[in-house]
Amino acid sequence: MSTDVPISGSARATAPGGGGPTGLPPRRGAGGRLYHGETSIDFYGRRWWSLGASIVLRRVTLVSLVVSGLNLGIDFKGGVSWEVPAQNFTVDQARTVLAANGVNTNGAKIVELTSTSGKTVSIQAEDQTLEKQQTVRQALAKAAGVDEQAVSSSAVSSTWGSSITKKAVRALLIFLLLVAMFIAWRFEWRMAVGAIAAMVHDVLISVGVYSLLGFEVTPATVVAFLTILGFSLYDTIVVFDKVQDNEARFSANRVPYADVVNVSMNQVLMRSLNTSLAAVLPVLSLLILGAGIMGAVTLREFALALLVGLITGSYSSIFVATPLLTMLKERIPKYRVLRASHATGDELERLVLGAAPTGRDRRQRTRAAARTGPGAGGSSDGGSAGRGSAGRHDEDRDLSIDESATALLPAGPKPVLTHPPRPRKKKRRGT
Repeated sequence: MSTDVPISGSARATAPGGGGPTGLPPRRGAGGRLYHGETSIDFYGRRWWSLGASIVLRRVTLVSLVVSGLNLGIDFKGGVSWEVPAQNFTVDQARTVLAANGVNTNGAKIVELTSTSGKTVSIQAEDQTLEKQQTVRQALAKAAGVDEQAVSSSAVSSTWGSSITKKAVRALLIFLLLVAMFIAWRFEWRMAVGAIAAMVHDVLISVGVYSLLGFEVTPATVVAFLTILGFSLYDTIVVFDKVQDNEARFSANRVPYADVVNVSMNQVLMRSLNTSLAAVLPVLSLLILGAGIMGAVTLREFALALLVGLITGSYSSIFVATPLLTMLKERIPKYRVLRASHATGDELERLVLGAAPTGRDRRQRTRAAARTGPGAGGSSDGGSAGRGSAGRHDEDRDLSIDESATALLPAGPKPVLTHPPRPRKKKRRGT
């Protein structure tokens, strides 16, 4: 006696003595699936939300740059700086000394710094003549009640600052060009476009944060930006490498590129989060302990740029670079015809766990079998005998059940697909 069981490509079957699908690992909780790379998040279906958020952030950055600009340090725009011991000296006294000696205080930066050696008042003003620099130095030493040698003075010309700025921009462009060439050689040009877009996105967002908060941009900030690019590139390469592996895995099947991307992103999601968390924790210690508690303000600029860059780098690798790659790949005729359908839910989870893909025609047939129920598709001997060779071809095609669909059958009686035997040809008897 046999029992017909409808086959459903999205049904979850229970293994004997276990709680997971037959042939696949037992189903874990949400945290366990995330930790083991077994999530089934539809990143492709949510791509416009992530890209829309990135577009909004970039527009805010551009508006802030146009309205407020960047607070460039003395190394970029030129000027004069003095550092005065602040045991008996305040910021207001420094401002009074500058005004008394004819130095414009509107654009001057006067801050009090704290370090292990004590407090100092740092003063940055526009470029001055050598005579004016020496006069202001003497006046500051007198007002602070210290020897003139205790007041340090340095000057940077605007020409030198402009040269440094051009060199920094040139180095950034060369870096992006070399990265694009390497990714195009190692992977393909579409992945190079996605990676470059992600890195530009990270730099723009980081610059926008500095513009909105008014933090000073120094050479340490530029070094931090370059470090951000390196981290963003590393995370993007990890994702693209997995995408390339799954593209080869599904090359023999008619699978939408959205499925390739979704499977890859779910498999490397925990790795990206772990990498980002391991990189963010030391930066937070620099920012909180070094700059906040110990008063090392010079670390704040570097640590802040790193913190913003690490967060945006992790975001852009998943939500910017990969969606752009998907949009470019779906222009290829191979994937264009499959663009309207992609796996979600249990079907996506099966693919993430390593099961073979279920084709679109197979899914339609199994859903039809589920709707009709047991015995609905049965046929009599006479009906089968009356069909021609085309009918027999359809029967043979229906018999080729995908292994992944068989793995989803519930425990217990297995389905028996019965078909009437083909009539044998009668041998001619010799006369």
